[in-house]
Amino acid sequence: MNQDSSKTIAIVGGGPAGLRAAEVCAGRGFRTVLFDSKRSVGRKFLVAGKGGLNLTNAESIETFATRYSGRTPEFWRRVLEVFSADELRQWAAGLGCETFERKSGRVYLKDLKAASLLRRWVARLKAAGVEFRMQHRIIRIERSSSFHLDFENGEGFQADAVILALGGASWPETGSDGKWVGMLEKLGLSSTPLAPANCGWEHDWSPAILEAAEGKPLKNIRVSADGKSSFGELILTRYGLEGGPLYALGATLRAMAEPAISIDLKPTHSIEQLIAKMESARGDFAREARQRWKLGDAAHALLAHSEWPDATSIAREAKSCVIPLKGPRPIEEAISTAGGLSWEELTDGLMVNKLPGLFVAGEMIDWEAPTGGYLLQACFATGTLAANSACEFIS
Repeated sequence: MNQDSSKTIAIVGGGPAGLRAAEVCAGRGFRTVLFDSKRSVGRKFLVAGKGGLNLTNAESIETFATRYSGRTPEFWRRVLEVFSADELRQWAAGLGCETFERKSGRVYLKDLKAASLLRRWVARLKAAGVEFRMQHRIIRIERSSSFHLDFENGEGFQADAVILALGGASWPETGSDGKWVGMLEKLGLSSTPLAPANCGWEHDWSPAILEAAEGKPLKNIRVSADGKSSFGELILTRYGLEGGPLYALGATLRAMAEPAISIDLKPTHSIEQLIAKMESARGDFAREARQRWKLGDAAHALLAHSEWPDATSIAREAKSCVIPLKGPRPIEEAISTAGGLSWEELTDGLMVNKLPGLFVAGEMIDWEAPTGGYLLQACFATGTLAANSACEFIS
């Protein structure tokens, strides 16, 4: 533990990355002050945990590191080794919150709630000496011999090092609104525009399809776009489609001039096998396919929009049902965001090159990952890395 507790580290942002950074800095003996624009910390963390908090994933670190964009898997492996999935599970257990692993590899809290973990975490941070300053929205950063922070409420603060963990721009009501972009631009720092990630995509369904299938799942399908594929489940919605395979293909779809997906409704069957199951079928091939191929309501609705002349035609459609997409849902609805502060502005320790002593962590950096525990794991790991780097910088 560093013995010079007169050195101060300011952390701006009370999400998982900022809270984890505060935990590390306080644990190393520095005065640690955490600022957040809201009345309480962890608001997006609580929203994310409403349906069961997917804390991390149990897959190997080699595979884990390939889930992230922005830098190479080798870089992400080094980041994940700073605070690994196993360490995150042990950390949660230390707060009295046990975890369990599902067949998918996703790791959840046993009580499936984020509130109890957050409450215990904040209590531990306060006991460790972390000072919380709520309702402080940062509007300016200046650096001379130390850093001076200005807040919207008129207050200022001096610090020896600063860690920004201000999040992306999704779910802005939680405080993650992306307004920091302009502040960093004034410091001469470049960012990739923030964009919705892990979100639904829009398509204009016919009234007949909506009546038959709105809110219904397309289960056990393969979704492809521009040569990439993802398996899982989609939900047919009034505005289009929502679900894990779309989330995984989000970056690919955003890069397409005319985004579209191809859905294989029966990925475990070949066209020939589907045709064979339709032997002796006549007339309404969509109705016959529903029974013989065991199609759900949504899958049947996608096939019933046309008159099919034969089994071969409908089998080909079932194996490649092309859906053009108008675009992603608004960024405010997205689970996370792509884009953010450019990696070129940062050292491997997440310090801003142009402003030594200023560090950045979490979703405000230009990376993205699918759902499945990868988002939170990266926030915890980058928060840990930025905090370790800040502590070393002022030691």
